[in-house]
Amino acid sequence: MGARRKGREIAIQILYQADVAGMPLSEAFETYEDFFKPSAKALDFAKELVKGVAAHQEELDAWIERFSKNWRIERMSAIDRNILRLAVYELFHRPDIPPRVSINEAVELAKSFGSEESAAFVNGILDALYKKVINREERSFAP
Repeated sequence: MGARRKGREIAIQILYQADVAGMPLSEAFETYEDFFKPSAKALDFAKELVKGVAAHQEELDAWIERFSKNWRIERMSAIDRNILRLAVYELFHRPDIPPRVSINEAVELAKSFGSEESAAFVNGILDALYKKVINREERSFAP
């Protein structure tokens, strides 16, 4: 498994743990590092992603809700909302990552960590956002 894929897995586990347990991200990272001993490269990428998600969470949640059709962010499963936050962060704030890579990685994370419906749910929201905003370069309007 590549360092970036592993980094995304770590990021999702950290975001999930902090979300569900209500713990600071630094504590979630410390717990993860102590228990799993990840590679430095994967951990560094995970930290970049988690910091980015945390810095833009309000914006990310607004985009997710806009494209989730009748699903408020707090009603989504914790794993699904954090996978979506990560992917939307990558779509808007990581130009070094192609949009299709971010979407595909999110769907794979949903298959690995979510419910049976998670992959379709995540893909549906990200595909709609991609088609209506990212692919059209309409990033100037707010969520």
